[in-house]
Amino acid sequence: MSLPDREAETKTVRAVLIRRHGGTEVLEIAEMPRPSAGPGQIVLQVKAAGLNHLDTWVRRGMPGMALPLPMILGSDAAGVVVEIGAGVAGLKAGDRVFVSPGSSCTRCAACLAGDDPLCRSYAILGEQANGTQAELVALPAANVMPLPDPLSFEEGAAFPLVFLTAWHMLVARARVAVGEEVLVHAGGSGVGSAAIQIAKLHGARVLTTVGSAEKAVRARALGADETIDYRARDFLEEIRRLTGKRGVDVVVDTIGRETWERSIKAMARGGRLVTCGATSGYEAPTDLRYLFSRGLSIHGSTMGGRAALLKIAGLMAERRLRPVIDRILPIERVAEGHRLIAERSVFGKVLLRP
Repeated sequence: MSLPDREAETKTVRAVLIRRHGGTEVLEIAEMPRPSAGPGQIVLQVKAAGLNHLDTWVRRGMPGMALPLPMILGSDAAGVVVEIGAGVAGLKAGDRVFVSPGSSCTRCAACLAGDDPLCRSYAILGEQANGTQAELVALPAANVMPLPDPLSFEEGAAFPLVFLTAWHMLVARARVAVGEEVLVHAGGSGVGSAAIQIAKLHGARVLTTVGSAEKAVRARALGADETIDYRARDFLEEIRRLTGKRGVDVVVDTIGRETWERSIKAMARGGRLVTCGATSGYEAPTDLRYLFSRGLSIHGSTMGGRAALLKIAGLMAERRLRPVIDRILPIERVAEGHRLIAERSVFGKVLLRP
C-alpha cells in the first residue's frame, strides 16, 4: 500500500520504535500518529533511512546516560519534503533533501565557530530526540539539506552520520596531512569505510584492519593501501612491519578496549589517536609513558559541523567520495539489520526502506 493510501485510510505511519532497552525483541514497527509540521519544522516523506551502530547502542541502553523513551530510532534519512511549518524559508514541498543528524543552538560561540558538537545543547536524532526510521517524520528545517541531483535517496541516507563523523575525526581533530600514514580500524564499518576514503582524499597512505578476505578486497577498492585481517594476524605486529617499525601518524579507533593499548603502541612519535566510540568496551588502560615519551596526542570526537556536511555532500556529488551500501532492508526487517551490525557481517551501511 502506498503512503498516500495509508494516510487516507488510517492517518498513521509506521515507525521503528523502542519503549524500553534490551535485545532486538524490543524493536517494534509501531503505528504512530501522522506528524505535522510545527513552527520552524518540515515533514519529510522518508524514502530511505540509515541504520548505524549507534542504533544498537540506543536500543540496548548506555550506562550512565538516560535516554528519552519511547523513541523512534535512526539518525540518517533522505526523502521529499511534504509539508512546511510556519516561519520556514528556503524550502518547499517536493524538495529532495537529506537529513543532518545533529542539532545545536546555532547561536553560541561553539556553533558560530563551526564546532557544533561542542554546543551544550548538541543532540543527535535517534539518540536524544526521535529519529528518522519512519514513513513520515517531522524535523527542524535546520536538519535538512538539499540532496545533490546526482545522488539517489539511498545514497543520501547512507553518508551523513558516518562521513561527518569520519571527516571530523580526520580533518578537524587529527588534521591529517599529505604523506602521512593512517591506521583505520574496522575498515568495513560505516565510519571505517568513510575514513579510508577521506584519508586517501587528503593524500595519506591508509592501512586498515578488516575481519575477512572479502572485506580486504572491498577496502582496497575504496583506496586502502594495506589491509590487515585482525582475526588472523596481530595488527600491531603488522603495523610495525608495514611501516619499518616507525608506526603510523594517525589512528582512527572506534573499537575501544579491544584495540586501545595496541593502537597507542602503533603510533609514530608525535602521532595522534582519534576516537569516536568504543564498540568493544569503554574502559581501557593507558600506559602514560608512551604518551609523554613519544609526544602522542589522544583526541575525542563526536559528529561534526553543518558546514563540513555540506562540503561532504558536494564531494559526493562530484563522486570524489562515495557512500558504501551493504544492503537495503524493508523496515519490517530492522531486527535483522541490528543483528548483522552486531555480528560485524556488513561492509558499509545497512539501509531501511519504509
